Amino acid sequence: MELYLNATSPYARLVRIALIEKGLAESVTLKWCDPWADDADLLKANPAGRIPALITEEGTTLSESLLIAVYLDGISPNKPMIPTASFGEVLHLAGLGQNLMEAAFTTVIARKHYGKEIDDSVLGKRRSRAIQRILKQLNSELKKPFASSVNLGEIATAVALDYLAFRLPEVNWKEEYPQLQVWHAGMVAIKSFQQTAFC
Repeated sequence: MELYLNATSPYARLVRIALIEKGLAESVTLKWCDPWADDADLLKANPAGRIPALITEEGTTLSESLLIAVYLDGISPNKPMIPTASFGEVLHLAGLGQNLMEAAFTTVIARKHYGKEIDDSVLGKRRSRAIQRILKQLNSELKKPFASSVNLGEIATAVALDYLAFRLPEVNWKEEYPQLQVWHAGMVAIKSFQQTAFC
């Protein structure tokens, strides 16, 4: 398999963690690239020019991090990341994590191209409100420590929180939500998170 990615994409990191958790890290070749440079190989794998993009052993190209994670979950016998017993709960949490990731990532990209004043636009304010609402909900829901094996919802949420701390430290969610900070600290101590830390 081949995975197109870069080091600062939260979406690519989610997939890398999934690969490690599913015991598939050794079966994939990492293709580091700049998605903004219209890399020809990346565009062949994903015409949208977005990362991550996975090319399977059969030559099928997959895009979108959660869909790639679902695929990886299905091809490995390791403990499932989307267990049947908690199917709805895991997808619920994955959705919150994905939405937080999207709001944070879009804020970073908007600032990169239009300056920080874009935060004062209608869309900028909407993203900011979404981030705060999701953080508040996560803080109310994530009260118990993670299990011995992490699920896809926990991975998506922890990556999103880590990305928020990495790219938008002014949000300062760790001080405002100490309970969520404790949960997050436990997650990022896991080997798969340590090996894929943002840099």
